[in-house]
Amino acid sequence: MGEQQHVKFPQEVVDEYAALGVDLPALFSAGHLGTRMGVRIREASAERVVGTMPVEGNTQPYGLLHGGASAVLAETLGSIGSMLHGGSSKTAVGVDLNCTHHRGVRSGLVTGVATPVHRGRSTATYEIVITDEDGKRVCTARLTCMLRDMRPGDGERAGAAS
Repeated sequence: MGEQQHVKFPQEVVDEYAALGVDLPALFSAGHLGTRMGVRIREASAERVVGTMPVEGNTQPYGLLHGGASAVLAETLGSIGSMLHGGSSKTAVGVDLNCTHHRGVRSGLVTGVATPVHRGRSTATYEIVITDEDGKRVCTARLTCMLRDMRPGDGERAGAAS
């Protein structure tokens, strides 16, 4: 779990955050909860965020992937997309998450792909599709984030939290 992630970010985004002294991969990581759950961000841009999560360790008592685990993956991916859309002057705060669970998964890795439905000045909405290793849809989620102006110290707290 402590391995170094290699997330693919657009170069202009990396440059924007580097100019502010912000470690972009750390800022847009899965965070403490995502790390405990094994979430790995594979690709990140405002247009598409891809991440994976193991089923093992994230199951409910019947041995199936826990619906809350799917929600964590979905909110992580949609929040990263929203933050990248908002840019370095905004922070994204989730205000609505809806998850529909289509099928159970007992093992392997699930992959989530977040794509924008709406990207405005004050909100961003992403659809997140989670699939199993066979490409079968496990969960469809929709996340709406409020984009608020970054306050003094927000970036420092985010960097310290990672």
